[in-house]
Formats: sequence, C-alpha cells, structure tokens
Amino acid sequence: MKTKPIRFIALLLISLLAIQNIASAQSKAKNNNKPVNKKSEKIMLFNNKDLSNWVFKLKDPSVDPAKVFSVQNGVIHITGDPFGYMRTKDSYSDYKLHVEWRWPSEATNSGVFIHAQPPDSIWLRCVECQLQAGNAGDFVCMNGADMDEHTDKKKPFVTKISKSTEKAVGEWNMLEVVCKANTIEVSVNGVLQNRGTNVNLSKGSVCLQSEGKDIEFRNVFLTKLMK
Repeated sequence: MKTKPIRFIALLLISLLAIQNIASAQSKAKNNNKPVNKKSEKIMLFNNKDLSNWVFKLKDPSVDPAKVFSVQNGVIHITGDPFGYMRTKDSYSDYKLHVEWRWPSEATNSGVFIHAQPPDSIWLRCVECQLQAGNAGDFVCMNGADMDEHTDKKKPFVTKISKSTEKAVGEWNMLEVVCKANTIEVSVNGVLQNRGTNVNLSKGSVCLQSEGKDIEFRNVFLTKLMK
C-alpha cells in the first residue's frame, strides 16, 4: 500500500511549512526590536500653561516680570513695557523654529532673538528676527552678531527680500526660522523673507521681546534638524 509514504510526505511538508513560519515570525520580531531612527525631534518651548522654561530680563529691574510676561488662556501675553525679553533656559542649534504671534489691539513692535549669547543684558549678542509692524522678516544684527548680508556696518539691519506678508491686527501670523550651521532663513506666513549666510553665531537661546505695546504668542516650538 502507498498510504504510509503519502502520509510521510504530507507530514514532512507540514513540518517544513511550520519551520518556515517560525523562521519568518522570528525575523519579523527581530526587525521590530531594531531601534527606530528618528528623523526629527520636536521640542515645545511653551507648554501652554506657564513660563517655567523661561528666564526674564527687563530694562527696569524694579518691575516684576510677572506683570510683563504672563499666560492668558493658553497664550503668552507680553505688555511691551518696559523694554526687555524672555529667554529659554537652554540653548539650541540646527533647528526649525515655529512661532505664532498677533497684535491684540494695535500693530507695534517686537522681535524673536536667535542664538542669544550670555550673559543676560538688555542688548544681547544675537540675531533678531524683526516683528515690527511692516518690517517682519528683517534681521537685526545685535551687539556684534554678523552675517555676509550685513553690508552696511553703520546700521544693524538686513532688510527683508519680499514685500510684507503680515496679517491684520487681531489675526495670527506665523514665523518660521531655519537655523542650519551658520545659515539662518526666516519666513513670515509661508513666504521666505530673509536669508543670512556665514553668520558668526550658530547656537544660543531663543528670546521673545518686550518692546512697544501688547503682543501675544502661541505654538512656540522647534524641531531639531538632522545633521
């Protein structure tokens, strides 16, 4: 009879399939245990609750910073008076910074400082991304900060390359700043406004300025870039 050989062959095939399935499962498990390479790392600079991640500097040291910098309804509110800034405790390099701002009642003046250097002083060594109404996107090379585009050394300004893309009072604007090695690019509401090359700073704190009158900020975070 041929029953036994047929059964033997069937059992052999079943065994081979089982071994193959086990090997495949082990291979998948091994691959799943491999570390995942993160393409980017998002760092929230503002937690929507408080300003515990920030340091404050005012021109008038007798003024309580809490009266100038506060959180209202999940939004950073800065009075603009007296002059000063709030600074991240940590310093950063190679990142894309995202900041949203608006004027609650009147378009006035403020800025976002990039690569701010110690020690704290009213005029930090840094590159300011200007938010002054009508000039958002200008660079201001402060206290020795420099770049190739800063050709008129008598003035600290590097004028934006496109016409203003700012929104009306009460509407939220978006500032995006890409810092890669010694290059800084700034966009306002999705439009490239400036590019600085051979910047003599490549790392530092991020600051939000108090200057003029009321301004509000939200969604302040950065994404680390792959080197």
